[in-house]
Amino acid sequence: MIRLSDEELETLLDDTESDRAERKESFKGDVPKKARQAVCAFANDLPNYNLPGILFIGTKDNGEPSYLDITDQLLRSLADMKTDGNILPLPVLSVEKRTLKGVEMAVVTVMPSDMPPVKYDGRIWIRTGPRRAIANEQDERILNEKRRYKNIPFDIYPIPSAQITDLSRIIFENEYLPAAFAADVLEANNRTYEERLASCKMIVSPDETTPTVLGLLSIGKTPQDFLSGAYAQFLRIDGIELADPVIDEEDIGGTLVEMLRRTEEKLSAHNRTMIDIVSSPTHNKEIAYPPAAIQQILYNAALHRTYE
Repeated sequence: MIRLSDEELETLLDDTESDRAERKESFKGDVPKKARQAVCAFANDLPNYNLPGILFIGTKDNGEPSYLDITDQLLRSLADMKTDGNILPLPVLSVEKRTLKGVEMAVVTVMPSDMPPVKYDGRIWIRTGPRRAIANEQDERILNEKRRYKNIPFDIYPIPSAQITDLSRIIFENEYLPAAFAADVLEANNRTYEERLASCKMIVSPDETTPTVLGLLSIGKTPQDFLSGAYAQFLRIDGIELADPVIDEEDIGGTLVEMLRRTEEKLSAHNRTMIDIVSSPTHNKEIAYPPAAIQQILYNAALHRTYE
């Protein structure tokens, strides 16, 4: 994460024609929406500067301070832009209170994304000079090419905001490795923890220990912090319409294996078994839905979904 000096920030603040800076007097009204559009545009980095974009809160359009009170609540609201799920893939940004031109301002530093195009509310935003705009077809093609040039599958793409400590060593060593490799192979393996993670594509490399999408989905402590849609939602409705009363509801997260196990348990609890002790000499069991069919539907849904 690049942290600009006060001098560099003030230079951007005064450059009203720069496409790497946006200024807002406050964070009220429609500003939160426009701020998210700006974050999305900076993350897409269409001009390919490979430099951070800066969102200033507490300054007028001409760069002069608006003397906004920079509170903890304001900083928390700005930080929420990173994880509220409206900007996808999740942006890499930092929020700081900085003193520029002798006045406190909130500074949001947005790093260019390795996974463009980045979207806010389903739209791709870019910078066109000092203004924001929605990407056209050509812009979107360029952004797609920026992602594709590395030519690696999405599941081994690094998640820059994650760290190796976000992976569970207990799950990796006690559950994943024994299931993936023979016991004698593991016994003869003298690799370090980082080397084993890298060989299984859970991190980028032993030297660059940034977790991948695969690593977070497989052995992440809280995968949904980085892949917000990677969960199962259970809903049982008293009827056949979505507007009918809800009998039971649960959002089920965790690693892919844990999510599947918990969802299976939830489905099994609702899959009633009826016993007939009248119509024949021996009792007959009848299950509402075949367990194998439910399992097949669940596993296909989880394993073939688009986690992007």
